Amino acid sequence: MKHFLWIGIAGYFLLGFSGGAPDYHKAPALQGDGVFSLLRRYRLDQHSCNHDEFYRINGMTKKNGLVVGKYYSLPVLLYTFNGKTIRSSIGIDDWNLAKSIESYNDAMFKEGNQKETFQSSKVLWVPYHLLKCPTPDISVPAQEEGPQGEEMADLANEKGGSRRFPIFGKAYENVPLESTKLKGRVYYISSGHGGPDPGAMGKRSGHTLCEDEYAYDVSLRLARNLVAHGATVYLIIRDPNDGIRSGQFLDCDRDEVTWGGKALPWEQEPRLAQRSGIINDLYKKHLRQGINEQYAIMIHVDSRSHRQQTDLFFYYQNKNETSKQLALDLQKKMKQKYEQHRSSGQYYGTVTPRDLYMLRETKVPSVYIELGNIRNAFDQQRIIVESNRQALANWLLEGILK
Repeated sequence: MKHFLWIGIAGYFLLGFSGGAPDYHKAPALQGDGVFSLLRRYRLDQHSCNHDEFYRINGMTKKNGLVVGKYYSLPVLLYTFNGKTIRSSIGIDDWNLAKSIESYNDAMFKEGNQKETFQSSKVLWVPYHLLKCPTPDISVPAQEEGPQGEEMADLANEKGGSRRFPIFGKAYENVPLESTKLKGRVYYISSGHGGPDPGAMGKRSGHTLCEDEYAYDVSLRLARNLVAHGATVYLIIRDPNDGIRSGQFLDCDRDEVTWGGKALPWEQEPRLAQRSGIINDLYKKHLRQGINEQYAIMIHVDSRSHRQQTDLFFYYQNKNETSKQLALDLQKKMKQKYEQHRSSGQYYGTVTPRDLYMLRETKVPSVYIELGNIRNAFDQQRIIVESNRQALANWLLEGILK
């Protein structure tokens, strides 16, 4: 009881001694949004007081629906950050409350809800529940990932514009439905190597770079992009602990498993047979459901002489025109992006057929992507810089959307 009394007092000080009542952050309702999904996008859904406050500040009742594109006030109070401390900015003494507010703002920036950090924008977000009901009292809905908790199901027709996929990591698990452009399509994303096999390895600043870790991070980012546009996506190789990671140097580990939680064999051919078999079984299942637009994307990082620089290049399946066209679409988009973002404007990435195991044995139209040479210092920048990994995923998405 004392704890809740203190929080109530903190709320009183916030509203009474910080230069008048603060404004509320406003956000638009996306296609398919309900109040629950809109609040979930801002980590406000598990507290009943946030729901009550949302209806109050918007002059709504629970019978009202949301209008797509209309901006609604969220139970997130806006304060001016004084450049010193959170406590002095909003007039509180509670250090733990200040840290909770800081963590919330950090999460909102990482998830893209804030365009700048609060230190840069000088705007501090204070979620209403931290002042009024800090203990969650609404249970999280069941995972929207299919019967085994693994599949990223096509939820374009489901109610709610934000879906939760823990495989992407805490900072990225909520995925707003940005469009339904890829509705009805199935994608199998298979990052190279994993488990007992780290793949190609490089060195930089005393750190070991493992191919499987960087290929997996780009695969996660691409999968999240695809899900955001309504696709059904299967991550064939999975690491339940990693999620999308920040920073340059991704730790090498061996705990990757396949879709369905199976361990990866030690020998190369059984590993490849395992993942191609998983894709083929899922492919047949979706064909029986009448889904014909299915594609597989294998993501790797090449290894060559450290002096040899390469651009992204693509392999496609022999005598498969769909596979070839997808590879050409991806290459064309990369060429456009390099012309915009590389100072020389030059791009030398190629598209060629290749009789690789995963291309030969996988029944679905497939493309095999090499992100660069992990041993070349210039190419390493393409994968170790987080913003570059995200750019790769974004550009690949653009090529796919074509």
